[in-house]
Amino acid sequence: MAGLLRRAAAMAAPLGFVTFVAAPAYAAGSEINTADTAWMIVATALVLMMTIPGLALFYSGMVRKKNVLATMAQSLAAVTMISILWVAFGYSLCFVGDGPWIGTLDRWFLAGMTMDSVNPAAKTIPEALFMLYQMTFAIITVALVAGSVADRMRFSAYLVFSVAWFIFVYIPLAHWVWGGGFLASMGVLDFAGGLVVHLSAGTAGLVAAKVMGRRHGYGTENLSPFDLSLAVMGTGLLWVGWFGFNGGSAGAANSRAVLAIIATHLAACSGALTWGAIEWSTRRKPSVLGMISGAVAGLGTITPASGFVAPWHGIVIGIVAGAVCYWACTWLKHRFNYDDSLDVFGVHGIGGLTGTLLAGVFATSAIGGTAGLIEGHPQQLLIQLYGVAVTFVWAAGVSFVLLKLVSLFVPLRVSREHELEGLDISQHGEALQ
Repeated sequence: MAGLLRRAAAMAAPLGFVTFVAAPAYAAGSEINTADTAWMIVATALVLMMTIPGLALFYSGMVRKKNVLATMAQSLAAVTMISILWVAFGYSLCFVGDGPWIGTLDRWFLAGMTMDSVNPAAKTIPEALFMLYQMTFAIITVALVAGSVADRMRFSAYLVFSVAWFIFVYIPLAHWVWGGGFLASMGVLDFAGGLVVHLSAGTAGLVAAKVMGRRHGYGTENLSPFDLSLAVMGTGLLWVGWFGFNGGSAGAANSRAVLAIIATHLAACSGALTWGAIEWSTRRKPSVLGMISGAVAGLGTITPASGFVAPWHGIVIGIVAGAVCYWACTWLKHRFNYDDSLDVFGVHGIGGLTGTLLAGVFATSAIGGTAGLIEGHPQQLLIQLYGVAVTFVWAAGVSFVLLKLVSLFVPLRVSREHELEGLDISQHGEALQ
């Protein structure tokens, strides 16, 4: 039997399949820690929950009834497509190899990965778990972009654009910042995705909204949400899932993970309170939509800084997030007259940008090993600014080119008749009763 297993593994290896059966369970002297592994399994599940059902509910609760299923389908499609592409080549190009621009294909289809192999970025958990955890980040980043073009993007165009965007935007950025690329070498701080996830997705959403144009009836008709209770439930799932998003980015069950979770929770709280207070003072009523938007703004803004700052910094960053993202979703959006349907740029793009810069201000050497502006290291703020500029320019430029290329083969937008009918019927042949 042992001989048959060895021969089967040898036949599978050239095809790129993982050879778990040929590896010892845990080699002597393995660095893998069971407590860290257990925590990271939980964190992985939490981050996947952020997309389905978290983001699916959050987004679908803010669109009109005729587009609820189509909006959910976009999140589901991101999970299915990106998971397979990540195993095929995404993980390897992001996290295998130390080239300044891109990784290698040494781990394509997880080739050579064993039960006791580890990635240098997470030495106390199995490499397979690290791969899976990072997969969930890629999934939600692609899914986030869809919110900017809700109610009007053709499903086939979304699929093609998502695949291309994952390959040409997400993979390079993830390698540059987290995989040992040139931004990491410069010392850019992004603990859990202010640049790689939020700014990149928000920027892509802004570009897509401009390229595709505004929804029919935008500014003249009532485009109010179908069911905000769905969005509130989605916010709750995102909020809890964010503990795995930021806490899991510590890569271990340690004090840094705990501090990141506390800062994350406090930022969400202060973000929600700040947005609600601004609405209360200007419109005399704090809206539920405003409070959940403020919470998500706080969560996105603390993300890049969460593993580098003290918990009380989360309160300050959340207050800034609530104010700045409210401004972006109101004044900035109306000033430049773009229809970012679900405010992906205003909340995630501006939040990721702001949080990345604030990481350079509040970074505490005793927590993350890097000092920020307040601790007498102003250069860190300049490094953060450079990371923001590179991410914005790359995500905006490549997203624009990809949208134009996709439009040559597949119309980006549904017809006027289909938009008025609703994407649930026109794109999927289904509808809520």
